[in-house]
Amino acid sequence: MRRSSAIFGSRDCFGVSSLLPPSSRSHVVPPVKMAPVKRKRGGVEATPKKKVKLVENGEKKKNATEEQDTSKEITVPPPVSLGKWKNKERVLVFSSRGINFRTRHLMQDLRTMMPHAKADTKMDRKDKLFVVNEVCEIKNCNKCIFFEAKKKKDLYMWISNVPHGPSAKFLVQNLHTLAELKMTGNCLKGSRPLLSFDPNFDKEPHYALLKELFIQTFSTPQYHPRSQPFVDHVFTFTIADNRVWFRNYQIIEEDASLVEIGPRFVLNLIKIFQGSFGGPTLYENPHFQSPNTYRRLLRLSMSAKQKEKQMVKQIYLEKRSETKEAVTKDVTDDVFVTPAEERPLKVQLEAPEPKPSKKKKKLTELKKKKLLKRKGLR
Repeated sequence: MRRSSAIFGSRDCFGVSSLLPPSSRSHVVPPVKMAPVKRKRGGVEATPKKKVKLVENGEKKKNATEEQDTSKEITVPPPVSLGKWKNKERVLVFSSRGINFRTRHLMQDLRTMMPHAKADTKMDRKDKLFVVNEVCEIKNCNKCIFFEAKKKKDLYMWISNVPHGPSAKFLVQNLHTLAELKMTGNCLKGSRPLLSFDPNFDKEPHYALLKELFIQTFSTPQYHPRSQPFVDHVFTFTIADNRVWFRNYQIIEEDASLVEIGPRFVLNLIKIFQGSFGGPTLYENPHFQSPNTYRRLLRLSMSAKQKEKQMVKQIYLEKRSETKEAVTKDVTDDVFVTPAEERPLKVQLEAPEPKPSKKKKKLTELKKKKLLKRKGLR
């Protein structure tokens, strides 16, 4: 009794010694500690996991207990980066009412290319552009790409840094969506792109401002939750003919070549504002021509062509009438004509004799034939 109580103590953990008879209390086996590893229902017994030891700067900790379990431990070098999402850039991509199908497809393409983009419902035409800042604040976005449609023909793109600015307004031209082009290039959805800029972006200050705006808007933040940790395509921004040309290419690793994916569009800069969707004008493009003036010039050129055709026709008719009046009788036509002798005029005083008619001659001949038949001479 005393020995068993001395071995297990007055309080055993399971209370087994108190339930057994006194004769068998001395043979009680001490309780076994259970493994902390859980076992799946109906599965094989789980083996305890090996300990993973993180070593900083290659320094090893010398402990007597840890040196005994060196066979079970695996040393892993520390990661280069902890993978924290620090750049919290969020882009709101939406439009106003009145856009066509091509603009809607372009917005969808931009959202798929930029995993850090957000969508929203279309904004009413009557609302002012300053309302976009409030929408971005509600959506927790600090960048915005807003498409504004006018006359169901013209498409304008706003790229803004919300809420303090700056912002730029562009006219979108030569728009071709991803489904429309059907290019051979392809890339992973959500992968991070490389941004390639023309050297002309560093020559002028307004292009340098646009470059920084494009970098902060179109570049996918590192370690974004919806992004993939791969770089397999390039966004190129090229300046030609005072316009910004956008292209999207796939990077082929085998031969380091580029294959176009799409979409493609041209941005014609109109103005750069100091604030977001308004404010003082920092730059105005002197080469910009509005679509209304362009269409008016086209109509004037067409009307000028029509007027020119009418003038040519009128001149032709006038020349034709003048040639008819100016034509006279050619004198050389009577060169080989000999003049006839002049005869004195005769005045006929008596009536002419009547000429025998042909009918009477025929009658007389018939009568003669009949007379000869009667006489039997013929």
